[in-house]
Amino acid sequence: MKHHIKDSSLAKKGLLNIQWADTRMPVLRSIRDRFAKEKPLRGMRVSCCLHVTTETANLMRTLVAGGAQVRLCASNPLSTSDEVAASLVKDFGVPVFAINGEDDRTYYRHIDSVLDIEPHTTMDDGADLISRLHSKRKKLVGGVLGGTEETTTGVIRLRNMEESGALRFPVIAVNESQTKHLFDNRYGTGQSTIDGILRATNVLIAGSVFVVCGYGWCGRGIAARAVGMGARVIVTEVNPVRALEAVMDGFQVMPVTKAARIGDIFVTSTGDKHVIKAALFRLMKDGAIVANSGHFDIEIDVAGLAKMARSKRKIRESADEYLLPGGKRIILLAEGRLVNLSAAEGHPAEVMDMSFANQSLAVKFIRENSATLERKIYTLPKRIDQEIAAFKLKSLGVSIDRLTSEQRSYLSAWKEGT
Repeated sequence: MKHHIKDSSLAKKGLLNIQWADTRMPVLRSIRDRFAKEKPLRGMRVSCCLHVTTETANLMRTLVAGGAQVRLCASNPLSTSDEVAASLVKDFGVPVFAINGEDDRTYYRHIDSVLDIEPHTTMDDGADLISRLHSKRKKLVGGVLGGTEETTTGVIRLRNMEESGALRFPVIAVNESQTKHLFDNRYGTGQSTIDGILRATNVLIAGSVFVVCGYGWCGRGIAARAVGMGARVIVTEVNPVRALEAVMDGFQVMPVTKAARIGDIFVTSTGDKHVIKAALFRLMKDGAIVANSGHFDIEIDVAGLAKMARSKRKIRESADEYLLPGGKRIILLAEGRLVNLSAAEGHPAEVMDMSFANQSLAVKFIRENSATLERKIYTLPKRIDQEIAAFKLKSLGVSIDRLTSEQRSYLSAWKEGT
């Protein structure tokens, strides 16, 4: 297949949305202009498994401008914008293999279609592409110079591969860049998760008891946005340092079994499995709303909920009502998948601007340094983080101080003291 999308007639709307996002992505746009002149990716084949959104479309345009041949598939069956997929194919000539709502068989068939170009570089959001390469498409691994990974969940999987000796090429953990996780994970996930919950339910956040499971960068962002809207926020954690931080930030912290009895809205953001187990649903209030903001649909035991339920009905576009024995109702959003992308549009373009700037520069870094990179996880050099942050500040009209020569000398010396 040259591509596999829902409907090419959706391209006009998709193009408008892509152009709208592009106006809010000045850092990526500047990189695209530079790539168009320098062609640093000339001749590279890049296989991408990412959320097919307007922002991702502008990343694809940047890679193509740099001379790369790219193919794109979805990293989540419910996160694809069919309009964007159509526009990428029709207006920009990018082969896309993604349809919103695709089943698991189609999902992996699309991953295989993206890998069929025998990539030099992979670009992942959750590590499904790399996992597929290392399990079902092993013959292609030898031609891969390196890969990139966008998410916390994906980095966890890849570090496990590295530690077990299974990883067969270097990977840049883009998620570890400060201009990614400090902004994308915190501000992007914080806003888009609340957006997804509101679009799916239209409930009032103010006055609700809002339970955030996990206080990593994503959990921090969700908690901050929820309390900003007037919620009474409870945090559940297994890491004592993060739990202590949540307490110091002014949130209640307690075990999830205790929070289950008093919460109105629950959001998981841990990257781990069955954070909300089936048994917890029996403890929840009638009408409790449950959503997931972690990458995979494993954080909530959806199968366990379905098994205990007497019936299930779709009550709103992205909300299913499960009726439990005794008459209690549990409202599950977006089938337990990423609520911010399944029920809304994902992160704002202004945030993805920095994340995708990191992605595009990571591919360039792999091209230039592949001869010296080992089979392990790397982060991008600090200078790239600084460059992206400086350009973002400039685009916002913000200027900052510079170190004087005296200050630079002091920071590099050790003799001067009291």
